[in-house]
Amino acid sequence: MALWDRIKDSASTMQTQLMAKKNDLKSGAFRDASMAMCALVAAADGTIDPAERRRVAQLIATNEVLQNFPADDLQRRFDDNLNKLVADFDFGKVSVLQEIAKAKKKPAEARAVIQIGIVIGGADGDFDKTEQAIVREACFTLDLPPHEFDL
Repeated sequence: MALWDRIKDSASTMQTQLMAKKNDLKSGAFRDASMAMCALVAAADGTIDPAERRRVAQLIATNEVLQNFPADDLQRRFDDNLNKLVADFDFGKVSVLQEIAKAKKKPAEARAVIQIGIVIGGADGDFDKTEQAIVREACFTLDLPPHEFDL
């Protein structure tokens, strides 16, 4: 199987698993950690262009699991995290990882945050090494083994 097909299958599997847990994923900690994860993956290479920002914002708006929350609230949280990363990636990353750490107390939410990172990273068909590394780092922040997610 080609790498691209594996990435697509993995993102699809993660989305299916997220949908199965949708009703359990309604906390503020999950919301905050998810938006931080989306921003971190979007800015994984240290930059973000307007097209990439729009693409991730569109994915957030259309993700059924995230529809538990008001779209404008999600957008604001995503933009806030992204702005921290764009202003100073290294310093912003510390702050964004602290947001992700909010999901650590509930293992199901922590796993869902990682799955959202994989879905966002693989949405363009190219879950590249930089994106994988940033999601792997989030795994460590959440005390989850990266190999559980094939990272």
